[in-house]
Amino acid sequence: MKKSLFTLAFLLLVGFSSTAQKVEFEEFDLDNGLHVILHQDNTAPVVITSVMYNVGGKDGDRERTGFAHFFEHLLFEGSENIERGEFMKIIPANGGTFNANTSQDRTYYYEIFPSNKLELGLWLESERMLHPVIDQVGVDTQNEVVKEEKRQRYDSPYGGLFQAIGSNLFKVHPYKDPNIGYMEHLDAATLAEFNAYFKTYYGPNNAVLVVAGDIDFAKTKKMVKDYFSEVKRGPEVVRNFPKEEPITETIKAKEYDKNIQIPAIIATYRTPGFASRDAYVLDMISSYLSGGKSSVLYKKLVDQQKQALQLQSGNIGQMDYNIFALFAIPLGDTPLDTILDEIDEEIVIMQNELIAERDYQKLINQFENQFVNANASIAGIAESLATNYLLKGDVNLINKEIDIYRSITREEIQAVAKKYLSPNQRVEIEYLPKKDDQ
Repeated sequence: MKKSLFTLAFLLLVGFSSTAQKVEFEEFDLDNGLHVILHQDNTAPVVITSVMYNVGGKDGDRERTGFAHFFEHLLFEGSENIERGEFMKIIPANGGTFNANTSQDRTYYYEIFPSNKLELGLWLESERMLHPVIDQVGVDTQNEVVKEEKRQRYDSPYGGLFQAIGSNLFKVHPYKDPNIGYMEHLDAATLAEFNAYFKTYYGPNNAVLVVAGDIDFAKTKKMVKDYFSEVKRGPEVVRNFPKEEPITETIKAKEYDKNIQIPAIIATYRTPGFASRDAYVLDMISSYLSGGKSSVLYKKLVDQQKQALQLQSGNIGQMDYNIFALFAIPLGDTPLDTILDEIDEEIVIMQNELIAERDYQKLINQFENQFVNANASIAGIAESLATNYLLKGDVNLINKEIDIYRSITREEIQAVAKKYLSPNQRVEIEYLPKKDDQ
């Protein structure tokens, strides 16, 4: 969802140091199961109210994909006390900004206000949770919004990359389906199905509320209880997703995109979820391979050998399985296989030799910088607190995560590269221009 205003943007960075400082927080639970995390920073008159729900693209009937993303939009329609369309007018009218986003694992809503509007932010989020209006008018309206988003994002050049990866890397786990869902599923869904989905996943016991910024703990606790205690506990969400069989032989696939003229090559691996230690090591491996213009693959294939127009690796974090992917667009007539061979050459070197001490120290510096930046604003702190509680099971990772990266050794980088990044463990996707007759 892209509806943010920026009237408070300059305040979000006020008072934060360029060095990492411990983030203090308090936690408590309401009787209905809502977990609440409070963080106080009185250096700027700004407050964020945010709710993360433990529901994402992976949840729900596989014949009704895309519901979580659809609700990201639908729950801005209004409530019993907020007229249709007024939700998104109230916030800027009171000097605030807002947004929401959905992943395969969770949905996140937030508002940023001047701190004297804290109560308004809590009321808005309680209205969304307590009694939103879910009717046919709203469903029809947001159906068109989602279709337009798909046209803009997924039907753009290379916009189908992630769907191509998901559908080929996963066979049984719901990560195989795109987060936005299939439009025919949304078209076929009934109003009763949308209401049932809300009752299943949007209860207080399936969410975390974070309030951060210029707050008073005692007053904020009272307001939270006043606004959210009335919400009834929802059913306990039980998940039992099917497990994927390990990949033991290279899988080759072809996907087509009518919006491109230059092909691409993707090598993608199914790796452990983001709470595992190996996932942190793979983060570092990804940065080593293509994190910036001084990375080994960028220097080799883009700068020196002029074989790639664009090159990128990424360790895409998810709860159940991460996706480690290498993506390249060739320059000129360079064959896709040649680029893949050159990439494999560097991975083999990683598997057989320790990376240079200088490169290792550069990686540590990069991750320290990323850690500081992630917690350099109230908005960043709030999202980190919510994510660490709801998805990783440890709120204090906001303070400890950098120590995990610092503890990773060169030997561990070598071992993890050996463990996960061999050709027989991956899917190789040729991402090709689609011709009229295909």
